[in-house]
Amino acid sequence: MKKINQTTLFLILTFTISFVLAGIYKLSGGGNHDRTGFMIFGMVYMFIPTISVLIVKKLIHREKIASDLLISFKINKWFFVAWLLMPILAFLTFGISLLFPDVIYSPDMSGMFSRFESMMSPEQAEQMRASVESLPLHLVWITLMQGLIAGITINAIAGFGEELGWRGFMLKQFKEMSFVKASILIGFIWGVWHAPLILMGHNYPQHPVVGVFMMTLWCILLTPIFLYITIKSKSVIAAAIIHGTLNGTFGISIMLIEGGNDLTVGMPGLAGFIALIIAIAVLFVFDRYISKDKIITTSMAEHI
Repeated sequence: MKKINQTTLFLILTFTISFVLAGIYKLSGGGNHDRTGFMIFGMVYMFIPTISVLIVKKLIHREKIASDLLISFKINKWFFVAWLLMPILAFLTFGISLLFPDVIYSPDMSGMFSRFESMMSPEQAEQMRASVESLPLHLVWITLMQGLIAGITINAIAGFGEELGWRGFMLKQFKEMSFVKASILIGFIWGVWHAPLILMGHNYPQHPVVGVFMMTLWCILLTPIFLYITIKSKSVIAAAIIHGTLNGTFGISIMLIEGGNDLTVGMPGLAGFIALIIAIAVLFVFDRYISKDKIITTSMAEHI
């Protein structure tokens, strides 16, 4: 088969398996109200792109995967960029959120507690408050440390489940495209793939329908950063690290604020969009004026 057929087959498999599995889970009574069950379902969902890649590349076409899809553990400086960038953007998002008129600084995390109280009994809410207040360090710093550790361990493994598909297989399939075009297309597909999770309350529990469009836009904004680091590091493992660290530290962006809603604050909200636009602008300046290896303005095939 030609590459375009591999791409089509990968997308059919990924979306069919994902949406059918999500439908079965929802019809069986699952959803965001069951935090543990939904987390387990989400972890399984993340590995569907890798399963589809294995079916297409290994079972059907019997092609190499490791070298062809940039599975490399050869560490370079871009691995560290992948590890540290998302926590920086989480703090930047927090700062941008404070510029919104209905958002205030909440060092005692009362805003965060109020978000969770609607999903807990009074006893559970009080227990959560007591647990947080008894911590030896502020929860923000504990989350940062745990997120950085998880970002290169368990979260990176889960992130790899997605990244082998989106920044491994799809990057190679679209390598003849310009960097910008590939980023928009991969980001759009990646965002739409999240739709069942969003409709069940993930990331935008207050606005699940509008959240599908927000998530798609967020993925389009995230993709240039993920792609750039993947190409620079020459490894999809770096993409898994940035994905894992994002999942481990994005909560920092809303811990110390009160006000706003899931469409305006937090990394998947408007504040996070602004932070990503700033990051993309910095990336463009770096690539255009500092980096010797220009990626954004050339065909990706020259670099992978």
